[in-house]
Amino acid sequence: MQLFISGLASLMTPVILAYMLIGIALGLVFGAIPGLTGTMAIALCLPLTFGMDSTTAFALLIALYIGGISGGLVSAVLINIPGSPSSVATTFDGAPMARNGQAGKALGAGTFYSLFGNLFGIAIMIFIAPFLAKAALKFGVYEYTALSLFALSLVSGLTGKSITKGLISCAVGMLLGCVGAAPIDGYARFTFGISGLEAGFASVPALVGLYALKELLAEVKPSGKVEVMDVDTHIHGLGFSLREFVSQVPNMLRSALIGTWIGILPGIGGATANLMSYGIAKKRSKHPEKFGTGVLDGVVASETANNATIGGAMIPLLTLGIPGDAVTAILLGTFTVHGLQPGPLFFSQNYGLIYTIFAAMVVASILTFLVQFFGMRGFIKVLKLPKNILLPVVIVLCVIGSFGVNNRLFDAWVLVIFGLTGFLMSHFGYPLAPVILGFILGPITETYLRRGLQLSKGSFLPFLTRPISGAFLVLTVAFILFSVVKGLRTKFKRPAE
Repeated sequence: MQLFISGLASLMTPVILAYMLIGIALGLVFGAIPGLTGTMAIALCLPLTFGMDSTTAFALLIALYIGGISGGLVSAVLINIPGSPSSVATTFDGAPMARNGQAGKALGAGTFYSLFGNLFGIAIMIFIAPFLAKAALKFGVYEYTALSLFALSLVSGLTGKSITKGLISCAVGMLLGCVGAAPIDGYARFTFGISGLEAGFASVPALVGLYALKELLAEVKPSGKVEVMDVDTHIHGLGFSLREFVSQVPNMLRSALIGTWIGILPGIGGATANLMSYGIAKKRSKHPEKFGTGVLDGVVASETANNATIGGAMIPLLTLGIPGDAVTAILLGTFTVHGLQPGPLFFSQNYGLIYTIFAAMVVASILTFLVQFFGMRGFIKVLKLPKNILLPVVIVLCVIGSFGVNNRLFDAWVLVIFGLTGFLMSHFGYPLAPVILGFILGPITETYLRRGLQLSKGSFLPFLTRPISGAFLVLTVAFILFSVVKGLRTKFKRPAE
């Protein structure tokens, strides 16, 4: 505790706090604008840290990290567009809440539970990081394959009214994820001689297209009337009651645990955590049919989980020197620049810096909460802008964000292609959430499956016999059977009604 207080004291200087506030503001902006992620903000600001001392450098980058993850909430709720892949599930209920006149409640809840997710993940990181890192070491290719399949089985909770359409949507997402160089051998698939397809579809333009452009196309109406949403900007506190908070405690704790654990596992990330947490929350709910119509549970599950991944992703970085996601990979480079090497010996050799990083994460989480809380009423006023002004601005930002990912015009076309695909699928009643899940998890599952089969020389037996992978496969089968039985019951009940 004394080391943590010492680390906290080292941050309490006007210069460092100013840098952190700037980092949070930039992170929130990059996280909120579709296509511009927190990862991009950190990459752009990384050269600025080369001349700083290590305390100031990590304080700035951590502020950017936390602000970038939290910023996706704003656009997800207000304009039904996830600012980052980790906020996709927030749109499922956050945007309907905004349409129902509860934008303040959705933003207030998202802001509070983002803070809780951050602090929960950080607490886990501080107290049991070495033990969790050792547990994560037990995950090999077999366990990652089984975990990915389990996450894919949660598609049944995101399918809406028709499981068949949901599975078709998931298959479309997995097929789109197969475009480009195959994992392991790099063989080009489904490129049709187009050079831009050799690297596959970039995830940010694809996700922004599916949600942003689809949403914008859906708003285009030939009526000629300028629509302005009637929004109440008067919010009491965080917008939700103490009774609602108490009712969300199980959901909040479960989602925080899911987010932290997914964060620890390298390569999985917040994009999977928020969808996985949302799917499990829907499965465990007494009223799953209300999900997607604007219920608090969906926002709580998504925002708690995606922010809890921050603390989780830092655990393998600090204890093993293994980055848990793209942001921690950049942070690993920052350690190297400052002559530091994260790993098993890092804790014993750099206690002061370790606890300064812990303190910086806590301070950045609290400052992010305060900035979002006091800016909430201003955010909501965005909904009062006439749509003939708001929508063109959003389209321009989406194109800029998509182009900026790899600085190539092809990604702008990816935005258009995925936008039209999302619009047509929505028009014919096919849910988009399974497309996202298949697109993100399909390549991950294939990579680990092929590595596992190479290791086992083509045998599926190790996937079944190893305890952790076997347990996840049993859970996967159980989830699928439960969904099928539930679907059949619903089908046979309808004629009776």
